[in-house]
Amino acid sequence: MDFSGVFPALVTPFARDGSVSLADLKHNLQQYNRTGVAGYVVNGSTGESVLLSKAEAETLLVAVKETASRGKKLIAGTGAESTAETIERTKRAAELGYDAALVKTPYYYKPAYKPEVYFQHYRRVADVSPIPVLLYSVPQFTGVALEPPEVAKLAEHPNIVGIKESSGNVVRVAEIIAGVRSDFQVLVGNAASVLPSLAVGARGAILALASALPEKCVALYELVRQGQQEKARELHTMILRASKLVVSELGISGVKYVMDQRGYRGGAPRLPLLPLQDEQKKRLNAFLETLEPAAMRV
Repeated sequence: MDFSGVFPALVTPFARDGSVSLADLKHNLQQYNRTGVAGYVVNGSTGESVLLSKAEAETLLVAVKETASRGKKLIAGTGAESTAETIERTKRAAELGYDAALVKTPYYYKPAYKPEVYFQHYRRVADVSPIPVLLYSVPQFTGVALEPPEVAKLAEHPNIVGIKESSGNVVRVAEIIAGVRSDFQVLVGNAASVLPSLAVGARGAILALASALPEKCVALYELVRQGQQEKARELHTMILRASKLVVSELGISGVKYVMDQRGYRGGAPRLPLLPLQDEQKKRLNAFLETLEPAAMRV
């Protein structure tokens, strides 16, 4: 399974009554299907997965599977705090036809989570998973990180095929790539680090920003793949600004607002996350006006 390319980390749209809006989700997918994204990641951090019920999470998996174009790879976020629950979710994603499971690090009992804990957790999941497993290290949310020596050891398992590394630390990305087998795939989760990470051997990216600006994120990947380094650097400068403002500063609410301005359906986040204030919306509107008209069309 090749996970090269750009994957949007899908948002979860909510209706006015607070329920999951599958109609809005399918609308977004129909738009994304016409872009060059490699596939979709469902129930990740950008999808507010920790704020969803188990039943809601499954309805999202079903809806994306039904709506995604043929050829788009599907990755399900299945990580939970317990190993047993992670296994259950992973097997269910496999039953629904997903290509891989993205398994975040357990994080609640941080003092107890030494490397051996992660070795046992991930190996047990990978041993019984019917689909390939991607590690998921997102220290800005969990407060814990999979370090390069730990990733290298986990990469020895034949069913652990890659990692989404979201720290934004390119040195860490390079160290991981240097320490793993050649077919182990490193995907980055920080748009600002895509260009340098691809330069050191990353295979692709899973990005919140790609939910709002999929064309731009895909274009950057393609420019790098084609060796057009000068154009890639120019585009990276814009993506760097977008990532800082939309994702790093304003988070999921920022991503959803930009989606709303571009013909997608983002909507409001789920409490306790809060929607943007008017001043924040003005800042995003001003930024969007700096993009050429083609970037504003879906």
